[in-house]
Amino acid sequence: MPHRIIDLYQRHAAAFDAARRNSFPERTWFERFERMLPAKAELLDLGCGGGEPIARFLIDHGHHVTGVDSSPTLINLARTRFARHNWIEADMMRFGGDSGAYDGILAWSSLFHLEVEKQEKLIRRIAVWLRKGGVALFNTGPANGVAMGEFEGEELYHASLSQIEYRTVLAESGLTVVNHVSEDASCGGFTVWLVGKM
Repeated sequence: MPHRIIDLYQRHAAAFDAARRNSFPERTWFERFERMLPAKAELLDLGCGGGEPIARFLIDHGHHVTGVDSSPTLINLARTRFARHNWIEADMMRFGGDSGAYDGILAWSSLFHLEVEKQEKLIRRIAVWLRKGGVALFNTGPANGVAMGEFEGEELYHASLSQIEYRTVLAESGLTVVNHVSEDASCGGFTVWLVGKM
């Protein structure tokens, strides 16, 4: 269930980090996202894990990352790897970002672990935290409902709104869909949203 996810990622932090370090199927989407950023962008990564491979990719392109993750083990890995960046141990629903503080925001493989009502709230917060002209990138399931995945032999909760419902929340929040692919085969089957605050 959703409340168990934080504990699951902490208990299996080493295995999760090792798996992510050796896999970056979403790289093309992050290249698209990065091309829309200004030089030396301020970025927020919600559910940043240990910073591999996503934060490394963005840092290597000259950007500054603030990462938020509930796992102390994963946050400590990110701090060790990228000491000049900001790493915050927190539930992303309790993170208090500043209005207009970020050029880009990520909720990659993290948003869909929330119940749908919390997803709507977080999308609205993302819109507030983004600067005008900023972009956000996140992934979801392809349709409304709950799907149970599996990691290290344990159930892993995922939930999604319908694609129409996501579009409605985004529009109400002042975010425009820049690029969207449902069940992108080139990206591990993820349904991906690249949105902007125009």
